[in-house]
Amino acid sequence: MVKSRSPRQFFLWALLALPGAVVLYRYSTDAIGYGEALHQSGDWSVRLLILALAVTPLRLAFPRAAWAMWLLRRRRDIGVATFAYAILHLVIYLARKAEAAMLIVREAADPGMAAGWIAFVLLAALAVTSNDASVRRLGRAWKGLHRLVYPAAVLTLAHWLLTAFELREGLIHAAVLVAVETVRVVLQRGGATARAG
Repeated sequence: MVKSRSPRQFFLWALLALPGAVVLYRYSTDAIGYGEALHQSGDWSVRLLILALAVTPLRLAFPRAAWAMWLLRRRRDIGVATFAYAILHLVIYLARKAEAAMLIVREAADPGMAAGWIAFVLLAALAVTSNDASVRRLGRAWKGLHRLVYPAAVLTLAHWLLTAFELREGLIHAAVLVAVETVRVVLQRGGATARAG
């Protein structure tokens, strides 16, 4: 039986799609160039990935907050949107190099580009299994599979830092990710200690 989508879910998806629509519109009208479109699509993928990873620490920090529970329920949507922006980033990259297949292969051997390709494959595996049917089919293995989000995040930021012309923005996002994961680990350990006590 197909679940009906609530107006809130449609609003969330419209909100998540809006930055991509703006990037595509501005790129198609030459308001921004190739480099900016590539950068902005990648930026949004990273931001949403960090948001998806921030859901657990936010839920642990605010266990009674309705908005934290809402975010927890929408985490898979945010994760799929992360992959959608990764696809947009890839499409913009490939469209510019469509007639240069060997160049793409050579660039893929570069550590920064290799990190990006591996991260994309990991995010694809997570996106494809971000549905109730996969949760039921994979059982306990689903949770283990979705822990691949952590190496995917590290590789995504490695791709950014190793291919960027200007490192500051990438370093800021990396620092935010480290802070998010540090808070998660501290809160999870604190909760485990409290339960053990």
